[in-house]
Amino acid sequence: MHANCGMMNTQKSHIIEIEKLELGEHLFDFQLDNSYFSTIEVSEVLGGEVDAKVRLIVEKDRVAVDVDLCGTVQVTCDRCLEPMDVEVDVYEEDVDLEEEPQMLDMAWLAYELIIVNLPLVHSHQDGGCNPQMAALLQDHLCTAMEDENDIEG
Repeated sequence: MHANCGMMNTQKSHIIEIEKLELGEHLFDFQLDNSYFSTIEVSEVLGGEVDAKVRLIVEKDRVAVDVDLCGTVQVTCDRCLEPMDVEVDVYEEDVDLEEEPQMLDMAWLAYELIIVNLPLVHSHQDGGCNPQMAALLQDHLCTAMEDENDIEG
């Protein structure tokens, strides 16, 4: 998405009222920060800073939506349960919308696109986990030799 494609509208609300837009291309810029992520109920995202750029092309019989998300979100590490940063770099072209939408809630759409593009397993790089939790995990790991002894015993 190129900034010189048209006028960029910085939104205070995450709602785009499609019905009020003229035919043609419209660009919107949203900042998704910690306060935004705190409004999402039951979120695996703890916080973050993500720039969301939306390109709407309003045509007579359809609306095309492209979404570009770039930044960092914070999630819980699956190993040590400490917060960790995950880079977000998502570009979705021609996002599927309901038939003839009157408005577009970018708060929910952006969140869904972020979530489905996160890695399935959230874990720090080697050595990045909380050292105390890493030591506890190491103490409780079952080795292949212990598995064989349990099966034979």
